[in-house]
Amino acid sequence: MITPEYCRTMARYNAWQNTGLRKAIEAMPMTDLEKDRGAFFGSIWATVNHLLWADTIWMSRFDGGPAPEGGLKDSTGICATKGDWEARRYRMDGRIREWAHGLDGVDLIGNLTWYSGATGREMSKPFALCVVQLFNHQTHHRGQIHAMLTAAGVRMPDTDLPFMPDEV
Repeated sequence: MITPEYCRTMARYNAWQNTGLRKAIEAMPMTDLEKDRGAFFGSIWATVNHLLWADTIWMSRFDGGPAPEGGLKDSTGICATKGDWEARRYRMDGRIREWAHGLDGVDLIGNLTWYSGATGREMSKPFALCVVQLFNHQTHHRGQIHAMLTAAGVRMPDTDLPFMPDEV
């Protein structure tokens, strides 16, 4: 289904995209970030928090590291300040890249089993499918954030994989 190289590429892509996102968020007032813009989680701020929470929960399942506090309903408020979010986002992007760089093909074989608070039961799915979910989920919500930022008049950089710089 996927390879370690796919994971490394997507981890680089994630870091590249989040660098642009951090710059946009840094330049915006909190009132603009917290404004309800009709997206699934409402605001830019709630969506970036949810995305960080989700990356953290998936990585805890993949690398055995720390999981986020709270459940899905708490995911939109895990960071109270831009500084906290920026620091945690930067560290999470590094965690994802470090994990991806350590992968071998055999690591992507087999099932991942975890307890899902969202479904209230134990889940077991192919590990590779769960990895694709991590990266797909990031792209999905960053697309929402990109649309909200564009509507707010913020110019965002390219998002196309072929235009990703070699050094990220």
